Amino acid sequence: MIVRVLAAAFALGAIPSLGEAAESRCFGTVAQGRIEDSVRLPTSGPNFSAYSRIAAAAGRTHVHSTVARIVETSYRSMETTLPGTVFVYGETGLAEGGRFKPHHTHQNGSSVDFFVPVRDAQGRSVALPTPVTKHFGYDTEFDKNARFEGYRIDFEAMAEHLYQLDAAAKAEGSGLALVIFDRDYLPRLFATPRGPWLRDHLNFMRGKPWVRHDEHYHVDFAIRCDTNRPKSR
Repeated sequence: MIVRVLAAAFALGAIPSLGEAAESRCFGTVAQGRIEDSVRLPTSGPNFSAYSRIAAAAGRTHVHSTVARIVETSYRSMETTLPGTVFVYGETGLAEGGRFKPHHTHQNGSSVDFFVPVRDAQGRSVALPTPVTKHFGYDTEFDKNARFEGYRIDFEAMAEHLYQLDAAAKAEGSGLALVIFDRDYLPRLFATPRGPWLRDHLNFMRGKPWVRHDEHYHVDFAIRCDTNRPKSR
């Protein structure tokens, strides 16, 4: 599904990077909204990368400017707290927001998918492969032991990243509104050093999402948005 909609996204054109853009303005909700002056997340940094340069070029990694600062700050913090750990972020939204197939949300610039950090068979932190053949990683299926082929989910790194995302969000006057992750894996996440804090302070979806969310964790940030209304002409 993601592959089929990439071509249409190219029509959106280029948009300024975080350093060049005006402050974003969002409207409505994650499920019915839009955004003005969004920014595109950088495709890579010292310890992170986008899930696909093709998808990023197609306009599928735009967010609210506040969210962009939060994400980049969290990765900088991770360089200190867990040096040598690498991260991959996934889909975020379109330049002007709105319907973002195949997702049910991601419409107003405040949603980000983060692929789970993993370790390989030698215990090294590596980027989870996100090839086109796996729908850029979204068709990856981890088993009951949180393993996929030669990779295992690094729950400690994921927990630390969520903690740093929350800290960066609070510094921006925001927060984490919702985290969606596979319910069967939550006990293992909460068993990490940061786990008890995450359990007590973050809002994890307790119901069953429409897709499994085992290969990525979805985060909605608490960004103040205006009432949704038709775009001015």
